[in-house]
Amino acid sequence: MNIIRKIREHVRLIVQITFTALSNGYVNGFLQGTIYKGTSKKICVPGLNCYSCPGALGACPIGSLQAVLNARQYQFSFYIIGILMAIGAFFGRFVCGWLCPFGLVQDLLYKIPLFKKLRRLPGEKYLRLIKYGVLLLFVIIFPISIVNIVGIGTPWFCKLICPSGTLLGGIPLVLKNPLLRETIGVLFSWKVLVLVTILVLSIKLYRPFCRYLCPLGAIYSFFNPIALYHMEIDQTKCTKCKVCQKNCGLDIPVYEKPNAMECIRCGKCIKVCPHDAIKSSIMLKKSEK
Repeated sequence: MNIIRKIREHVRLIVQITFTALSNGYVNGFLQGTIYKGTSKKICVPGLNCYSCPGALGACPIGSLQAVLNARQYQFSFYIIGILMAIGAFFGRFVCGWLCPFGLVQDLLYKIPLFKKLRRLPGEKYLRLIKYGVLLLFVIIFPISIVNIVGIGTPWFCKLICPSGTLLGGIPLVLKNPLLRETIGVLFSWKVLVLVTILVLSIKLYRPFCRYLCPLGAIYSFFNPIALYHMEIDQTKCTKCKVCQKNCGLDIPVYEKPNAMECIRCGKCIKVCPHDAIKSSIMLKKSEK
């Protein structure tokens, strides 16, 4: 019974670890320092999982979107956009909370009891808007408008920002390939600096990358208020005690905004509600009177 109870308490963590292991299951890639190039690489995984990760069996939707935005044939880009819309319409930011490998990394780091935890940074309201700017500029505008002499753009988010790509792709490949180690320069050092900053901040602040920088989270956030998977508040039970907000890592007033754009659907508010007033549902929302 104790084992069953512990499993129930850590269901989300188990799902996160399992999905990360399955989507990065090409073990030979890690052993040999190579990238898997099989047919499954044409399929996008739902979370931010670097295409260049030695173990990755699928493609990153953000990387794929950048790669095709300046293409002359748009069928594949429509496929990517369609995948993002379908996942968002069904699950919203549930993907961020349960299926994203870099989300798992941040969650594990936040469990380290080294520093006093922060609930938010100064200017939190405005800092959370940065990810929409990253989506607009680095994922959409720059890859389309900044092209080389033959008209090919650059995946600027992957090149300059993405910490998941550095951690899961860049560093393992550099460690296993001596030739790559000889070619790394200022750009790689910059990306490592970005990664280290986010990792250190993740020990003190819950999911800083998801809060401020992730363009994939920005896309899914638009669907949160309308996604089929959603949160509901039983107003006959809710006393607005704010226990849900006090226990929310993202400091969301769940009792007021159960489907806020920032919510990653971790489900902690459901567990801590003393009145059992919060629940999740996959059904269509009931119209409010």
